[in-house]
Amino acid sequence: MFTHVMIGSNDLERARSFYDATFAALGGKPGEMDARGRLIYAHDGGRLMITRPIDGKPATVANGGTIGIAAASHNHVLAWHAAGTAHGGTAIESSPAERPNGSFVAYLRDPDGNKLTARSQPTK
Repeated sequence: MFTHVMIGSNDLERARSFYDATFAALGGKPGEMDARGRLIYAHDGGRLMITRPIDGKPATVANGGTIGIAAASHNHVLAWHAAGTAHGGTAIESSPAERPNGSFVAYLRDPDGNKLTARSQPTK
C-alpha cells in the first residue's frame, strides 16, 4: 500500500548513524544520500526517507505516530533495539517482549524523537 515514509531530521549524520545501525541489525543496507540531500533506506520496494524539512523550520515528531518495521525474528528485534540504543535512540514503552498474539515487539525513539517499533511475525 505504501511506497515510502518520509520523516524529518535536524541532523542527518546523527540520523544516518542510528538508522544504519538499526537496519544493519535487521540485515538491511546502509542508507544512501540522494541528489536532493535526503537519506534513503530501500527494502522490498518500500523506502524510508529522512530529510531536513523543506520549509526550513525545525523537524518535529508526529504526536501519536509510530513507524512499524518488520523483523525476521525475535533475535532481530533484540539486535535492532540494542543497535538503536547504542546509536542515540531511546528505549520507550515496555522492554522488548512477546505479545499475546506471539509477535515479538520493541519500541524506540530515534535521535529526533520519532517513534519506531520493530516486530517479528507471530509464532503462534
